[in-house]
Amino acid sequence: MDAALRPLLWDQHCCLPLSPLADVGELARYARSGGSVVSANVGYAPHSYDYVLSLLRAFRRGVAADERLVLASTTRDIRTARDRGRVAVVFDLEDSAPLGGRLERVQALYDLGVRTMLPTYNRQNAAGSGCLDAVDGGLTEYGQALVGQMNAVGMVVDGSHCSIRTGLDLCDVSQQPVIFGHACMRTLWEHPRNITDEQARACAATGGVIGITGVGIFLGPNDASVEALLRHVDHAVDLVGPEHVGLSTDFVFDDHGLDVGPDDSYLFDESYAQWDEIDDLPPERLLEVEDGLRDRGYPDEAVTAILGGNFLRVAEQVWKAPSSTPSAA
Repeated sequence: MDAALRPLLWDQHCCLPLSPLADVGELARYARSGGSVVSANVGYAPHSYDYVLSLLRAFRRGVAADERLVLASTTRDIRTARDRGRVAVVFDLEDSAPLGGRLERVQALYDLGVRTMLPTYNRQNAAGSGCLDAVDGGLTEYGQALVGQMNAVGMVVDGSHCSIRTGLDLCDVSQQPVIFGHACMRTLWEHPRNITDEQARACAATGGVIGITGVGIFLGPNDASVEALLRHVDHAVDLVGPEHVGLSTDFVFDDHGLDVGPDDSYLFDESYAQWDEIDDLPPERLLEVEDGLRDRGYPDEAVTAILGGNFLRVAEQVWKAPSSTPSAA
């Protein structure tokens, strides 16, 4: 295919080392003709608000200093990055706990480039229940207020890592599209991190997108292959249509992969620990997905939608102008 006609690629979630010293230049591995967008995680449950800010500032400096990357505050920035052959970078927060219960911090994080946030990460917090909780209490009153604040600011609500009921509640409460930004289909592989068909349908009903992720233990028996990812894409498309399916590697840019330390071991269970090493799909393999979709007979419009058009559509609908424009520092 002519490079000028290739569709945009959007990886909704990847994991740089959560250190201000992380090499942000690794995100340039997503570069492709046709353009690409990548959302990098800037923290989760164990982190304080101040530490999240330190990561954001460091990552922003790193992106601004790298001529291969562009900070994307608006969807116009994404198109500009595409025209210049650069990778557009946004950020996501993988738990609302770092907010410390202060909803006004949603706007501050949005202004620094956080475009997506998960209310919970595997375990219960003030916003709701996680996917590993024995009791699923759903979204709390505070969680409902959080969704309202995210809607008002322009930050996309992500039900990944949430419990089944919390995910369904998010779809019911939100006035904007809800995504499951990095998730696989539980019908194909039984893992508590995977979403049910009911959750997928609820997500689609909001206009949202399911980002099929490239983590081996969510795709199958630690099978981080393009073929395994495409099987989950097929099921999601059969269920809700190609206009509600996207991609997300959930790739960890760290030689040690998922490193569970003593301070965050409570966030995981045997469904993670049974594997000596968790395989995941690197950016270079994600670039093979377009050919895989075409080989399966997906039409051009579906390929364009799944590769990145659907997440771009949600961004165009949900994102708002930042209240301020901070410098890269």
